[in-house]
Amino acid sequence: MPTDDEGGAIGGNDGTAASTTKRTTVRIVKGGPIVIDGPVEIELDDGTRVCSDRFAVAVCTCRRSKNYPLCDTSHRAKKRSAQSSEDRPADQRDIT
Repeated sequence: MPTDDEGGAIGGNDGTAASTTKRTTVRIVKGGPIVIDGPVEIELDDGTRVCSDRFAVAVCTCRRSKNYPLCDTSHRAKKRSAQSSEDRPADQRDIT
């Protein structure tokens, strides 16, 4: 049976999780962050650790966040359309 780093059982004999194992939910958001049920401690490649006690933590995958490794929604930045303002509907035109 597989064990964790501390020698504890990872799963039961029937393939189910052992009763002492708490599973963490990780959600991958298309075009966005990875959302992990918290609290979490994130270890970066340089060894620094970032801790969050929030109930859910969004981890940046686009690397645009000013608060990396935590997501600050920079992935939502709107890109300017190549259309001229005259070609866009009136409610979407630039106001000068």
